[in-house]
Amino acid sequence: MNGRKIFDDIIKAGFDCALFLDEDSQYYLCDYFTTDGAVIVSKDETALLTDSRYIEAAENDKAAGKLSDDVNPYLFKKGLYSDIADYLCNINAKKVAIDPALVTVKQLETLKKNSPEVEFGYVLDVCLKHRQVKTEEEVNKIRKAQSITDKAFSHILSFINGDRTELEVAAELEYFMRSNGANGLAFDTIAVSGKNSSLPHGVPTDAKLTQNSFFTMDYGAKYAGYCSDMTRTVVLGKADDEMKRIYNTVLTAQAEAMKYIRAGVSGRDADKIARDVITDAGYGAYFGHSLGHSLGLEIHELPSVSPKSESILVAGNVVTVEPGIYIPGKYGVRIENMVLVTEDGCINLTNSERQLIEL
Repeated sequence: MNGRKIFDDIIKAGFDCALFLDEDSQYYLCDYFTTDGAVIVSKDETALLTDSRYIEAAENDKAAGKLSDDVNPYLFKKGLYSDIADYLCNINAKKVAIDPALVTVKQLETLKKNSPEVEFGYVLDVCLKHRQVKTEEEVNKIRKAQSITDKAFSHILSFINGDRTELEVAAELEYFMRSNGANGLAFDTIAVSGKNSSLPHGVPTDAKLTQNSFFTMDYGAKYAGYCSDMTRTVVLGKADDEMKRIYNTVLTAQAEAMKYIRAGVSGRDADKIARDVITDAGYGAYFGHSLGHSLGLEIHELPSVSPKSESILVAGNVVTVEPGIYIPGKYGVRIENMVLVTEDGCINLTNSERQLIEL
């Protein structure tokens, strides 16, 4: 009944209904995925407008009770924007809310052209605000996505050797996740070795894995629309003393941040806990990104956990904790877990080994 959640916000903002053209908002409001359609949240229902590719499946889901009671699917009769105009006319909507972050200029111009009598206005993050706090059902979907991700890590440890390339490892991770229940990837897999591991978002290449250096894998599965996100850094061969020192610094920074995170703390303060550990170890200049981010239907959602974040964490947030140290031209380390924020702390959703692994 997520449409009912946001309808109160729409009314308070002075609108008759709200229109969504983006896939993530539509899925959140309807529990149904479509690549071409619209969702209109009005007083009486959450209307899912879709085309012939999706209508039969949507109607079957409705009949089977898989859609919320307020969700009703409708088939395009003339075309998306013409049907939107007809629907708004039928419910006598005069003021319609849209999220300015989720509608393009072209889409807005087309809406105005087809519905000249309607006043379109903005309500920012109307869905995203509610998506910040995950329900038990949403958390369970994230847990399932992460369990697939954890299994992939266990599998990949036996796959990695000196004859593998970064691309081969990335492909194997993705294949394993899809073969074990993932219905998509949360984002493009990062698998970077040796000098490439100093690039926080490096792109896998056809280079073979570097011996006696760090190998960082950042990847995640999607399950029922919800994302997981995990990073593990291993060593192919043996780590020297400096590598061990850097790795253990990142590990300590993550552990201290996870101890600190709870409802009521700010994203900025949580970031500072980890950043201070890395700075005190002499590597502060080599930790350039934020400590973490929230995730759910999207891989990056609100709230953020960063040096500039003013967000206050609340119970039900799911955030990543991913400090890193990156020495340009040499190597880098990142360790990333997902945690569920609670009133008295946080629950770790990631089960893969965090201690340094030498293969």
